[in-house]
Amino acid sequence: MKLHYGVNDLTAIDIMSFLPLILPILIIELILLLIALIDLYRNRKTRKNVFLWTLVIVFVNTIGPILYFVIGRKDRDGR
Repeated sequence: MKLHYGVNDLTAIDIMSFLPLILPILIIELILLLIALIDLYRNRKTRKNVFLWTLVIVFVNTIGPILYFVIGRKDRDGR
């Protein structure tokens, strides 16, 4: 069993064999991102820091939308 791999060994990896593992995670991440952005857009007048939340949702993969739903939705003025 090899413990160390070089750059030449990485080119021999078949990326298509990992696709069934990676694809569901990417789909879930995309759905979370879209739902969070839609919710932020619909409630943009009652939210504080809309620009900051947009950056967090888009650039902090997977955890950004989850943080928005846990912390950002409490960020309403009247509620």
